[in-house]
Amino acid sequence: MPANAQNLYKTVYNSAVKVVNDPNSSQEQIEINQFEVTVLNYLNAQVQKRAMVKDTYFYDSQAVNLKSFVDDFIYYVTKARAISTEKRKEVIACYRDASLNNPLFNDNDKERTYCYVNDTKTFTPFSLDTDWEKAYDQATSKIKTIIK
Repeated sequence: MPANAQNLYKTVYNSAVKVVNDPNSSQEQIEINQFEVTVLNYLNAQVQKRAMVKDTYFYDSQAVNLKSFVDDFIYYVTKARAISTEKRKEVIACYRDASLNNPLFNDNDKERTYCYVNDTKTFTPFSLDTDWEKAYDQATSKIKTIIK
């Protein structure tokens, strides 16, 4: 990562790390923020591994859209839970599908990239290999048909 880049990326990353390391954080908060840390580390590692050149906008956009995606997901799951179990399942599927339908790197290591998708106990059942800008757009568009 260029040293002068990624102000928003660093803000999202540092905020998530702070929650993970805060002894007053709930287990849910820790797991959600650990997912964000894992995604941002994966993102950076994949860019380096593939010797890609990415600008500040790329990193910042991915980080901000990841944060918005996860925050909206938690909001709508909570809202849907008050309606019905079926609505909650629809919201989870909406966001999970948005993540799976929008890969960023097309990484073939599905065991790694789907580690959260395949974990039935996680609060964040999403792929690490996600274009968070596209996934957020897809989920934001579709959620309006699920929760009115």
